[in-house]
Amino acid sequence: MRTTTRTTTGRAVAVLAGVAAAALALTGCSAGGTSSGNGGDDVSGSITLQTWALTPTYTDYLNGVVKAFEKKYPDAKVKLVDQPGDGYADKVLSQASSNSLPDVINLPPDIALPLAKRGFLQDVAKDDSKLSSTYVKGALAAYNYKGVEGTFGYPWYLNTDIDYWNKTMFTKCGLDPANPPKTTDELFTQAETMHQKCPDDYLMSRKPGLSDFSLAGVKIINDKGTKFTFADSSKAADLISKYAAAYKDGLMPSSVLNTDYLGNSTLFTQGKVAWTTGGATAITDFEKNNPSLKGNIVVSPALDNPPLYVQGLSVSAKSKHLATAEALASFMTNAKNQEAFAHLVNIFPSTTSSQSDPFFSKDDGTVEGKARVLANDALKTAKNLNPVEANSAMTDFLDQQIALAMKGGVSPEKALQTAQTKMNTLLANG
Repeated sequence: MRTTTRTTTGRAVAVLAGVAAAALALTGCSAGGTSSGNGGDDVSGSITLQTWALTPTYTDYLNGVVKAFEKKYPDAKVKLVDQPGDGYADKVLSQASSNSLPDVINLPPDIALPLAKRGFLQDVAKDDSKLSSTYVKGALAAYNYKGVEGTFGYPWYLNTDIDYWNKTMFTKCGLDPANPPKTTDELFTQAETMHQKCPDDYLMSRKPGLSDFSLAGVKIINDKGTKFTFADSSKAADLISKYAAAYKDGLMPSSVLNTDYLGNSTLFTQGKVAWTTGGATAITDFEKNNPSLKGNIVVSPALDNPPLYVQGLSVSAKSKHLATAEALASFMTNAKNQEAFAHLVNIFPSTTSSQSDPFFSKDDGTVEGKARVLANDALKTAKNLNPVEANSAMTDFLDQQIALAMKGGVSPEKALQTAQTKMNTLLANG
């Protein structure tokens, strides 16, 4: 199953453009039609539900939800199809281009974006007036796109990050494990303290990216979603300069800028750095891979503003049984079904009422329990910090330019402008 994803969606707009135009011309439909114009409100007929890498592990759960739906709507039938994890985005794009998109499709926001832009997905807000009162604000907003009117998915399941700190390293290096950093600014301050006390130990072990620009108040992309604008803000260059100075002063491992960098999660697990981020259950893996960390980890909320990772269910605008497809997407993402799923998997429901479920909201006195409560609380304000328009090719290029600036090869301003120009070219060319 996928709780996060970065995929190449820019090219999809060009791939789908001609197909969508032809399909709309032939059917006489407009993009994002309403259920009343596509089969009425009668919940009946046979539809297909496509999930992403959920079987065979969760086959029983999925079949149970389908069976319950069919019991509620006896005239409706659902065929469950699960696609493997690898190549899923390409599979979905191929289905759309051949007009064989399933009625209900498991899509993260970035894969849904090009489909929504070209009229392949239903604007579910047109037919469901309870969306805003049912789902977590940030999760629903993930399916609202710049330059496209509508909401193109029911949020299904969520995740976010919290911070993990090494208690022993904090104590040894003059820091208080009961008061870890709450903001990026405090992170730099405490990283310097650690370096002064323990020159061979590190608190920080990562370079900045688009999400850090968001947290710094930088406007990353324009309101229409057609042009990246982060290089126009002095705040972005200031942030890179701050990281570059920290790198030069030895506040982070030199390997951070290398191509063979292991990542801060791995370095944290190895006990080489004192901080990492991770999901609410990451502590289990940390302790499993390094038993010496057991009882030695402190958890706290993510710095500044928590990130949001979303999976959802979108509805094909071309479904022959649109009312049935929308009813299934709504049914699968209701509080009861989401909570049952989240009790099986290390995820969180997207329904606001589920946040009071004791399973997610009650601290049982363990670090694991506290981590789960922190993550659950974080979802109230969590948001997607990386714009869905930024695909992996774009962020990889930006990452290279940031590394170059941190090494002193170019100025932060030059690195950002070079990255922005390249990313805008990629965005324009699709």
